[in-house]
Amino acid sequence: MDALGELGINLPQLLAQLVNFGLLFGLLYLVAYKPIMRMLDERSNRIKESMEQTEQIKKQAADAEAEFRKQIAAASKQGQELIERAGKTAEEMKQRARDDAQSEAEQMLARARAEIRHERDEIVDELRTEFVDITVMAAGRVIERSLDEKAHRELIDRVLEESGGLKKG
Repeated sequence: MDALGELGINLPQLLAQLVNFGLLFGLLYLVAYKPIMRMLDERSNRIKESMEQTEQIKKQAADAEAEFRKQIAAASKQGQELIERAGKTAEEMKQRARDDAQSEAEQMLARARAEIRHERDEIVDELRTEFVDITVMAAGRVIERSLDEKAHRELIDRVLEESGGLKKG
């Protein structure tokens, strides 16, 4: 023990310090170390849970983005179909308008032809009447007496029909 004394080590004091250190270590272990470790474990668990939640959120965001892209693609396809339908409808409307315009033009042409035919018939009738009147008047002057106008008209009409000149229609 003298060797320890020569080194400056007092054995009873060393033992007392070792006991004190052991007690302090045990006390700190119970009072500080366990709660600190528990707190660090809880924090580690919260971080781990947060990381898992972050991964889940990332996965959900990726799924939502994929769904969003699908919806955009579907909406785009529907929009394209609507545009195509609108184009077809417009083409059909143009064709209908052309058909209606052509039909109306044909009707107008038919009415114009009928009107021209009617006017021609009226003019021919007027010319025949005037021709008959002029012929009766000329014949009356030639014979210098008034002829029976009705009989002369019938005669002239018969001659005109037989000759084929100034026919109706």
